[in-house]
Amino acid sequence: MLGQKAPDFTLQDQHGKEVRLSDFLGKKVVLYFYPKDNTPGCTKQACAFAAAYEDFRRQDIAVIGISKDSVASHAKFAEKYNLPFVLLADPERKAIEPYGVWQEKKMCGKVSMGVVRTTFIMDENGIITHILPKVKPDTNAEEVLALVNK
Repeated sequence: MLGQKAPDFTLQDQHGKEVRLSDFLGKKVVLYFYPKDNTPGCTKQACAFAAAYEDFRRQDIAVIGISKDSVASHAKFAEKYNLPFVLLADPERKAIEPYGVWQEKKMCGKVSMGVVRTTFIMDENGIITHILPKVKPDTNAEEVLALVNK
């Protein structure tokens, strides 16, 4: 995937509005996949992106979070934590699967399928320039900013 055109998709945001990845051509995009709204790690990650949002906005970089949660769940999550960026609902895994983030996970000895926290950075032409697998929720936003500022 690295160096290739990012798979396009159309999903609903936290307001129920349809959003296409291709709508963002012409600007850099940070696309981060996370397991679930309102869980400790995902909340830390979202709040870190919210805290750094002005830095991304100044550089005309779109920040998009995607999980399997519903539009209603995203709306509550975004409102509760004042998240200023787009959250996309992907209950049918229309983006999750093409990006390869639906994987087997082990937790407390139990094996299940789920979203592995992964961040993709795309250039203005929609080409994937960085893939950050298994990112740490609290440092992901800083790590991404460091990469886009190089």
